[in-house]
Amino acid sequence: MFYVKHTWIAVGALFAALAVAIGAFGAHGLEGIVSSSMLENYETGVQYHMFHALGIIAVGLFATHQGVNGRLQAAALFMSVGIVIFSGSLYVMALTNMTWLGAITPIGGVSFIAGWVFLLVAALKR
Repeated sequence: MFYVKHTWIAVGALFAALAVAIGAFGAHGLEGIVSSSMLENYETGVQYHMFHALGIIAVGLFATHQGVNGRLQAAALFMSVGIVIFSGSLYVMALTNMTWLGAITPIGGVSFIAGWVFLLVAALKR
């Protein structure tokens, strides 16, 4: 049987695989095509994408030990939303030069922070 706790491990693994693929595309396909500052933004997106994919996997592993609860669910959800908004906006900005997307990037950053805070609270409330 496939449990919710395993879902977060699978989601994290999928996000991690995407981070590797997106990073490889940037490293091999964008150099010389986009400006160095946009390539830096793209690489920042990849780094935070991978960090938080691993965070989501950690939530799933923690859930296998502690059991699934709302705090862990919120942690994984906020990290997932952060990947989409923070990293996604940096990817699109680098590829399209739509710099106005930088205005939404911090929303993803706040989502990352919220995810880690929910994981912290879950760990302290064991």
